[in-house]
Amino acid sequence: MIVYREMTAEDVPFISRLEEETFSMPWSAASFLQMIRSEDARYYVAEEDGKLLGGCGLLLIAGEGNITNVVVAPEARGRGVATGMLTHLLAAGDREGITAYTLEVRVSNQAAIGLYEKLGFASEGIRPNFYEKPTEDAMIMWKR
Repeated sequence: MIVYREMTAEDVPFISRLEEETFSMPWSAASFLQMIRSEDARYYVAEEDGKLLGGCGLLLIAGEGNITNVVVAPEARGRGVATGMLTHLLAAGDREGITAYTLEVRVSNQAAIGLYEKLGFASEGIRPNFYEKPTEDAMIMWKR
């Protein structure tokens, strides 16, 4: 059974390594540590039988939530882990009074865009050249 829980300092080495393996612009372990200690951020992991499957994070800004990270281990993809993590994150944010959520996603990442749309997000614009390595536009998505 997959369990969703708050990210701890012990989880950070795995999650930062997973980000390095997955993204061209990964967050560092130090950045994750800073965020999980912040009063304005909520970070969660998915765990099954003591093994981490992925992580995601939310930055709280003036009653809104900015989803900053979503990463799933390659061997766990296609099993609904990202959907479960984000559902957990959104429910936790709702309990804290978050009224709207936003995120950026590479315009070429159709799998992620489909997931976000399934969760109620809609495209509301483009940030030109937002990503590097390679340079690519970001789709700005909102769930209100």
